[in-house]
Amino acid sequence: MLLTLTTTHRPATDLGYLLAKHPAHCHERAFGHGRAWLFFPEATEARCTACLLLDIDPIALSRSAARPGAGAGGASSAPLEPYVNDRPYVASSFLSVAIARTLGSALKGRSRERPELAETAIPLEAHLPALPAAGGESFLRDLFEPLGYELEVEPVPLDEAFPCWGPSRLVSLRLHARLRLAELLNHLYVLLPVLDDRKHYWVGEAELDKLLHAGGDWLATHPEREIIARRYLKRDRRMVGEALRQLLAGDDPDSDAEEDPRLAASLARARNGPLAQRRRAAIISTLVDHGSTSVLDIGCGDGRLLQDLLADSRFARIAGTDVSPEVLRVAAKMLHLDECSERQRQRLALFQSSALYRDARYRGFDALVVSEVIEHVDPSLLKTLARMLFGEAQPPLLILTTPNRDYNALYPRLPAGDRRERDHRFEWSRAEFQDWCLPVAAQYGYQVRFEPIGDPHPELGASSQMAIFTRADSRERAPA
Repeated sequence: MLLTLTTTHRPATDLGYLLAKHPAHCHERAFGHGRAWLFFPEATEARCTACLLLDIDPIALSRSAARPGAGAGGASSAPLEPYVNDRPYVASSFLSVAIARTLGSALKGRSRERPELAETAIPLEAHLPALPAAGGESFLRDLFEPLGYELEVEPVPLDEAFPCWGPSRLVSLRLHARLRLAELLNHLYVLLPVLDDRKHYWVGEAELDKLLHAGGDWLATHPEREIIARRYLKRDRRMVGEALRQLLAGDDPDSDAEEDPRLAASLARARNGPLAQRRRAAIISTLVDHGSTSVLDIGCGDGRLLQDLLADSRFARIAGTDVSPEVLRVAAKMLHLDECSERQRQRLALFQSSALYRDARYRGFDALVVSEVIEHVDPSLLKTLARMLFGEAQPPLLILTTPNRDYNALYPRLPAGDRRERDHRFEWSRAEFQDWCLPVAAQYGYQVRFEPIGDPHPELGASSQMAIFTRADSRERAPA
């Protein structure tokens, strides 16, 4: 397991002062499951490189993995996995621990001999020759480019002797930037476990403090802060929520929960994200605008929207339903229902049902969400769907989204006339969507308005379209 840090700052040997390590010596430290060495393979006035090398004890690692609830990957269904794996060799949370133990003063931005240099941005390169990149190169760039890095990413072959076997799950990563050394080390300290997504030790309350301390100012403004927090804190919902609250609430400890800026900041990031993320952001923004605190997601699928709703404490009652019990099992796993606290379990319910049948459980919610569902319904059943949703459930607010067929002309690989998904029974143009929604709203005593989701084309509109139905006698606050 290797990390190299290089600078061309003049004199480059000042890197030794920043790391509090003499370039002429080899520095050794024992920790956890092995030992770490720091040495300088080159140290000239023009260029200086420091190498942090870890030697992980595979026997100690396998023993810790075998203990119930232990880190290092935990128990595995593959009997040999604790003994035969790449954990001793690839950059991971082990390397983060080594950075903290071996380069503690540099991580904190301190240099006794060169305090002014510790506060100075200098040219730096970090090389990680074997880095697990869960999420691929695009995720790597999503993590590091917002921090000002230029990236060189090369896939690591599974076996150089047999190139036909293709690439492994690892990449070789070089990061280039001009910044303070402490900033670089803190970025690596946080993001290495995020990329590996398999923290080797138990995550407790102290990890939340570590994340907030190492994240400093950069994490609060990072566009991927939510997934960073989730992976770093091993998806502990309570700690992730607390981390986001502290990151985004500023320094005002008395800020009102109703004024909490978390949602606005998250939505601002989501507006530039993938379409599914933008859709969820638009739905949540609409729910908040109308003051909804209880929400039923009809056709909840794998539970992505439910997950976003759970992350915001303003939604006190959340439910998801789907016709498929298998899909509901996937959603339960996605939402970690078996690990939720009692309070979270009381907030969330999943149940099997169909919007084409009368179901008393649909009533009593502030809002119903029917997102990317209606296009899966046979057109002959649309009247029944409308009667069940608007006539029987009668929510104060109903949000309906569906693809915009007009926009399909911009998909180069989609043949003319084809639908985006094979299981879509139909896809509506903007005019057809309004032609269905407006009479339904009038029939059942609702008002409806339409909004695009995604970047609108001047002639073809946006990729997705949303109808927002509000009951005429509803007391819900209209959006500003």
